[in-house]
Amino acid sequence: MTPADHPVASRQGFCLCCGGSATFAPDGSWLTPHQVFTEARGIVDTIRAAAATAPIQVHTLRGNVSVLEGSGGNIAVLTGPDGKLLVDAGIGVSRPQLTKALASLGPEPITHLINTHWHFDHADGNEWLHAEGAAILAHENTRKHLIAAQRVEDWNFDFPASPPGAIPADVFATDRSVQLNRSTLALKYYGPAHTDSDISVTFAEADIVHAADIYWNGIYPFIDYSTGGSIDGTIRGAEATLAVTTDKTIIIPGHGQPVSNRAELQAYRDMLVAIRDNVAALKRQGRSLEEIVAAKPTAAYDAKWGQFVIGPALFTKLVYEGV
Repeated sequence: MTPADHPVASRQGFCLCCGGSATFAPDGSWLTPHQVFTEARGIVDTIRAAAATAPIQVHTLRGNVSVLEGSGGNIAVLTGPDGKLLVDAGIGVSRPQLTKALASLGPEPITHLINTHWHFDHADGNEWLHAEGAAILAHENTRKHLIAAQRVEDWNFDFPASPPGAIPADVFATDRSVQLNRSTLALKYYGPAHTDSDISVTFAEADIVHAADIYWNGIYPFIDYSTGGSIDGTIRGAEATLAVTTDKTIIIPGHGQPVSNRAELQAYRDMLVAIRDNVAALKRQGRSLEEIVAAKPTAAYDAKWGQFVIGPALFTKLVYEGV
């Protein structure tokens, strides 16, 4: 099923059909970047409220790996005799739906959790999953961000420090290999990308890669400059995943339609590069952010990529910050 075939709420993973960053004013004119951010100020609370009732869809892949869609970012699950391992924790208020979905995958207990980065839509469920028995593993920068209060400027939101049970007890700096359920998991640090804490998780035998939030399938991505992200880093992350995958590899994006492939990731990378180059060229001409937004440097891609929470104006602003 292509992204265009999915209903918006399901396709995007957040299940955020009623929120988002509006791009147009009631009179049909483009909002200024400041107006866009004003419209988006309730984004975190809106996402949490939507996750409280959103259904969880289970997508069975191969090699005892499945994807759960509907609570924040896409969650990968590996089942087997060593217990259930989750890649990302979703949003805490989704616990009842996630519990039911996990039970449908078998009777094994939850024993391990890997966070791909620190953002709330991927780590907010850490505390309850740890209480269920999950040992939490993440990059050292994920722990750094979760253990202290964080501000995300482009969400205009201050996150408090996470509770002790939500903090990863096991961290790494560059790479880590995990043997579990007769599978080899390779964890690789992207370097600063979507944030400064992003990792990929490869299920070697199944040839499946969870690319995390360096890849938003069919939608413009959020880039968190407040905690080390950048447009160039996001592009480098996409290119790093392209370099280690083939046409047979299943790629799990952080958001969007949860089952993807190398061709779709390549199209995403090419879109990022084209828009970055468009915005950079306008910025070199000395144009202001408002002038660049009005020039619509994303126009060729908006119909496919600009239909969700990160609209054309906000994405233009995010790219502008990094060029």
